[in-house]
Amino acid sequence: MFKKLVSVLALALVVTACAPTVKEEVSQGVTDTEILIANCAATSGAFAPVGVPFIAGIQAYLDVLNEAGGIDGRQVKFLHEDDEFDPIKGKACLTKMVEDEQVFAIVGHFGTPVVGATLEDLKEYGIPAVYFATGIGQLYSDNATGRDRGIMPVQPIYRTEGQIMVARAVSLVDAKKIGIIYTNDDAGKDMLWGAQKKAQELGLELVEAQVAPGAADVSAAVTTIKEANVDFIIGGAIQATIPTIIKELAAQGNDKDVITTYVNVSLAIAQTFAADAAGKFDVYGNGWVSFEGERAAELAKFAEAAPDYAANAFAMTGWIAAHFFTEGLRRLAESGEVVNWENYMDAMESAPIANPFGGSIDFGNGKRAGTQEMNLSIVDVNEAGLWKVVDGLKSIEDLLGN
Repeated sequence: MFKKLVSVLALALVVTACAPTVKEEVSQGVTDTEILIANCAATSGAFAPVGVPFIAGIQAYLDVLNEAGGIDGRQVKFLHEDDEFDPIKGKACLTKMVEDEQVFAIVGHFGTPVVGATLEDLKEYGIPAVYFATGIGQLYSDNATGRDRGIMPVQPIYRTEGQIMVARAVSLVDAKKIGIIYTNDDAGKDMLWGAQKKAQELGLELVEAQVAPGAADVSAAVTTIKEANVDFIIGGAIQATIPTIIKELAAQGNDKDVITTYVNVSLAIAQTFAADAAGKFDVYGNGWVSFEGERAAELAKFAEAAPDYAANAFAMTGWIAAHFFTEGLRRLAESGEVVNWENYMDAMESAPIANPFGGSIDFGNGKRAGTQEMNLSIVDVNEAGLWKVVDGLKSIEDLLGN
C-alpha cells in the first residue's frame, strides 16, 4: 500500500511539473515589486547604429513608466546583452536570459539571423516574446495556438505587407490583374506569399516574375510583366534591387503604377529612380508610422524622455516595443489577473492594441501578422524628401471597403 501511495505521489509530481502555468500562480521573473524582462541585441559592430538607439528607446519608455510608479506597484526592470548580430551568441544569450536570469518576457528580439536561429527556442520555452526587429515570414500565423501564442510581432511582416499591397492595388485602380516582380530571397518570396494569398482570396489574377537579389539586369522580368498588360505592379524587392526594377520599367515604356515595401521609402533610394519614373508612372510606398493627431503628443513625450535620440527612428521603434509589452501588463492590472504567461497572452489577445506611432494591431484569435495598418506615400520630385504621404493608415478591410 505504501509503495502504491509513493508511486501515485511521484506520478502527481511529474504531471504537475509538466503542466502549463496554473492561472493563479505568477510566472518566473515576477515578484511583488518587480517584473524582469530582457532582450539580446547588437550594440557593437556594424549594427550598433540600430541596436544602441533601439535599446535606448525601450529603456526610455520604461524609465517614464517606472518613475510614475510602474504597473500595479511593480517596476519593470530591463536586462539586455550585446549578441553582436551573431546567431550563436544570440542563442547563448537567450538561454542565459530565460534559464539563468529567469526573465518574464523577451521584448524587442533583434535581427533576422538571431531571430531565425532562436524562434523555435522561444516557442519551446513558451515565454512571451513581444516585438521582433525583423519582418521574416516565420513570425506570421493566422491562428497561433499553444506555445506559438507567445510570439507577438509588431513590426511589419513582409507576408502581411504583400497582402496590403494587393489591397492597395484594388483600392487605387480597381485592379483585376496585378503583376509582381520579386526577388528570390526571403523578403521577396514573403511578399509574393502575401500577394498570392490575397489575390486568391479576391479572385484576382497575379502575374509573377522573379529576379535575383541585386541583379543588374531585370529586363526579362520587366518584359514579362509589361507584355501581360497588368493593371498595377508590386515591386517585391528591397533596397538595392528596387531602383533597377523601376528604371527598367521606365526604359521599357511602362505606364502602370508601382507599389513597394516600406523598407524602400527613403530619400536615398528614391533619388536613384525618381527622375526615370517621373511623368511615366507613379511609384508608391507603404509606411507604418505616423505622427499626426494624438501621436504628436506621444512623439513629444518620447523626445523629452530620450533627448539624445529625439529624431532617431530606431529609438522610436524601441519605444513602440516597450509600449506593446506593457499594454499586456496594464490589462492584467485592470482585470486583477495574476501576472503569468497564460494570463498575459490572453490579455494581449483580448482587444486590439494601438501603436503609439501607428495603427492598431490585433492579436486576437491567434493572429500574428505584425503591423496590420499602413499608410501610403508617393514619389514626388517636387518634395524635398521625394516621398509625400497621400493616404493615412488603413487596414486591408478599410482598403477593400469591408
